[in-house]
Amino acid sequence: MEGANPFAPNDDKWKQGMNELPQRKQLAHPPPVERFNQPVVLFVTACIQDEEFTLSRKDVHIALLQAWEMSNAWRVGAYMIMPDHVHLFCVPGTFPPFGIKNWNKFWKGRFRRIMKLDRTVWQRDCWDTQMRDYDHYVEKRSYVRENPVRKGLAARTEDWPYQGELNVIRW
Repeated sequence: MEGANPFAPNDDKWKQGMNELPQRKQLAHPPPVERFNQPVVLFVTACIQDEEFTLSRKDVHIALLQAWEMSNAWRVGAYMIMPDHVHLFCVPGTFPPFGIKNWNKFWKGRFRRIMKLDRTVWQRDCWDTQMRDYDHYVEKRSYVRENPVRKGLAARTEDWPYQGELNVIRW
């Protein structure tokens, strides 16, 4: 068909080309970007793989705090522990910053030892993204704070006991 866009979404060649793209087998962890006069703040989500295990327990909360304090390559700021995942904000504890994937593996191993677990309960990797600016950070923190309310676990954010701020992140 003359004049047709060869890359239009309804085009069979385009659809075939999409199927030929390589599929990512692991999450990407781009190195943090230092921006003039702004902190490097990452938003990280780590999920469990064991559906029998719940993170929303006092002993788990204490163990996570201990694991993060031992793992000082990244300093954890605000965090929210949900039954099957954890959200946290962190800043580099070393310069240049230590790889977030390796740090994630390290604190999960510390957590496992503290809890005396015979196997890991965590998914291998984590998801992370760098906060672009102060507004992005505030928006994401607000979203995270409302998680227990959205999930019906608490009437008010303040009522959810599995949250806190280990280190203050100043913007």
